[in-house]
This record gives sequence, structure tokens and C-alpha cells, in this order.
Amino acid sequence: MQVPPPDVSLARVADSCRYVGSPYHSDIRSPGKMHRRWRPDASQCPQALTKDRDRIECWLRDAVRAGQVGAWEQGFPRYVWYRHEGIVYEARQGYPGSGEYHGYPLEPEERVRGFSG
Repeated sequence: MQVPPPDVSLARVADSCRYVGSPYHSDIRSPGKMHRRWRPDASQCPQALTKDRDRIECWLRDAVRAGQVGAWEQGFPRYVWYRHEGIVYEARQGYPGSGEYHGYPLEPEERVRGFSG
């Protein structure tokens, strides 16, 4: 976990964050996206979540508002963490400064220092 820069409003940043998903973590083809590119070495998102972008975006924004973030890049956190039903999900910004994120579940043995969410 990392404290945001002093001039950053977490609420304002949260309102600017968007969940865009990633074919690397899903075996479902998204409308308007290129061919699926799921990587076998990448953790796979549950299909029910992959189909519920609005819910995931709410989680993303709630986690940013709560300061569950790390490694700031060009006004946005590079990483955001959220826990749901005992599973920790990590969102990662695609391009620095874009505010666009994709996410994936962490493996049970993966730990985020300072995150208790």
C-alpha cells in the first residue's frame, strides 16, 4: 500500500478510473475486442465477473477511494486491490496516466504488503 501524493484527491481519482478488462485474464471474447489472447500463465477471472463490468468498476472506484492503492504513475495508482468473498483482486493500470485498468484474482499465496481489505 502506498500513500498518494499530497496533492491527489482519492475521490477525484476514483471518479476518473475505468475498468476496461484484458483478454489475458479471460477466456471469453469481449464485444468489440480482438481475438481472445488468454495466457495460460495469467490468473483467470471468473466468467461471472468478466460479464459484469459495472460491478467491477464499482469495486475499482471503491478501492481507490479507500486508499487500497500502490505505485503512483502520472496521477493514477498503478495497482489497486479489492477483497470480495475472501479473494483479493488486483487491478493494474494499462498505460500510465490512462486511468484504465484490468484486473485479476491473486493466488492465495500472493500477499499485498499492508493490505487487509
